[in-house]
Order: sequence, then structure tokens, then C-alpha cells
Amino acid sequence: MSLVIHHLAPDDIGLMESMLVMFGEAFGDMDTYTGNRPHASYLGRLLGGDSFIALAALKGGKVVGGIAAYELRKFEQERSEVYIYDLAVLEGHRREGIATELISNLKGVAAKRGAYVIFVQADQGIEDEPAIALYTKLGVRENILHFDIAVEEAHNKAKHGDR
Repeated sequence: MSLVIHHLAPDDIGLMESMLVMFGEAFGDMDTYTGNRPHASYLGRLLGGDSFIALAALKGGKVVGGIAAYELRKFEQERSEVYIYDLAVLEGHRREGIATELISNLKGVAAKRGAYVIFVQADQGIEDEPAIALYTKLGVRENILHFDIAVEEAHNKAKHGDR
């Protein structure tokens, strides 16, 4: 079967929902990706907006891989960066060049949007070594620190007048 990379548009709700299932299967985290699935209208707005990019890798019409990325417009220059939020390929289709092909297609989308770089983060666990090897092959590695700053606590304090 030949591989087709499809750039999702607002009317590709079914494909986006299939990508959610694929991400859940690939990451072993179905609850995150299917437990509280967005409404079709939300997905349509997301796919029709100018900051979200979704690419599906299809074999025989089935989603076997995908990228979810965000374009981040810069303020210091008229350019943008593209952040790969999720990239996955189903286990039975790995080592076939699908992730590389998805990133190659994302480069084309990013170039058309005026982006100057695509960036991605990777965890450092043993299970993440294949992703790290892929990204090392395709780009320049930078060692950075990543911090998650919770918004819920600050939101609750602001809501209740606490300081």
C-alpha cells in the first residue's frame, strides 16, 4: 500500500477523529485522546484556523500516523516558528519512514506560512530513544529545560480574589 500524507482542512473532521484514536493507540493513552473528545464544530474551527496544522499519514485510507503542530507568530520579526506538539506512528507501521515523511511535508507547510524553523521537544526516557534518534537525524539538538506552569491555581485565586 502506498502512503498518502493529507493536510487536514475544516471538513476533515472524521480524519481528525481518527487521528485522535491513532495518537491514543500509539502513545498508550486513549483517555487523553478520546476520553473527552472535542465537538465536531470545535475541530472544524481548529482545522480552519491559521495557527493549527494537522497532517495525517494514510495507508489504504486508514490513519497510521500523524502530526499535530502549531504555528507561533513571532513579534520581533515578521516570521513564525512551527511547534510539533504530537507526532506518532502506529506500532505496526514504524521504521517505514512515515515520521520522516510527515516532517518533510510539515516543512513544506511551514515554508508556505513563512516559518523559519520547526521545533519539537522529546522526553529522555528509554521509550523515547527512537524519537530522539529521528529528531537528531533531521535537526540540531539543543539541551534545554522545560517547565510546566499550572494555570488552574492562579485562575482559582483570581476568581476568588485571593492574592
